[in-house]
Amino acid sequence: MISIKNVSKSFGSVKALDDVSFDVRNGEVVGYVGLNGAGKTTTIRIAVGVLPPDDGDVEIDGFSIVRDKRRASERIGWIPEIPLFERDFKALDYFIYVAGFHGIRGDEARRLGRELLEKVGLGDAMNKKLGHYSQGMRKRFALALSLINDPPNFLFDEVLNGLDPQGIAFFRELALEFKKNGKAVLFSSHILTEVENIADRVVFIHKGRIIADKTIEEIKREASSGGHGSLEEYFFKLIGVKI
Repeated sequence: MISIKNVSKSFGSVKALDDVSFDVRNGEVVGYVGLNGAGKTTTIRIAVGVLPPDDGDVEIDGFSIVRDKRRASERIGWIPEIPLFERDFKALDYFIYVAGFHGIRGDEARRLGRELLEKVGLGDAMNKKLGHYSQGMRKRFALALSLINDPPNFLFDEVLNGLDPQGIAFFRELALEFKKNGKAVLFSSHILTEVENIADRVVFIHKGRIIADKTIEEIKREASSGGHGSLEEYFFKLIGVKI
């Protein structure tokens, strides 16, 4: 379970997050929706422990990312918006290197690397250098890395960016697999049709503040009664933008 509790963050005079709170329960897939600059990436970076909050905290299965970062981080799989890797490494070699930080080494790391790279659709590219990977391939590789220790919680920042239709369909199936296995999944995306297809619930953020937290069923009901049939139309109505 991911619990974001009264988190605030400023960069100079700009308040990126203002008292942000919401939960992602076990066995739930939550979409995180907002315009560019609304605070989605900042929220996720704080939740995974790479950026400290000014106020508030995030608990991962009850462990504070502020006070017990190591134990909280062990329970997170994370894909950043723009994954960056050493370009001269071959994918499988880099996977084995990272697996070592999780205590998995040697033949076991190589076996797991082959298995997970196959799982994310990189079986034919595991011996290519990461510098030759496309953006979509880097997203798939980052996903493989996030699966190394089979964590119970996942945070994905614009994970669908750069993926082709096959890659988007793969992520949709994977999210459903995570849900079935009781994992908590938070993912941000501007592809609102896919958020609608994947998420159980949607948290809307605008100018650093949470403006709505609704199940897909609630959104569909409210959208249809208000003449705003799609998630995109519903979102723009929330923030007062005519489309």
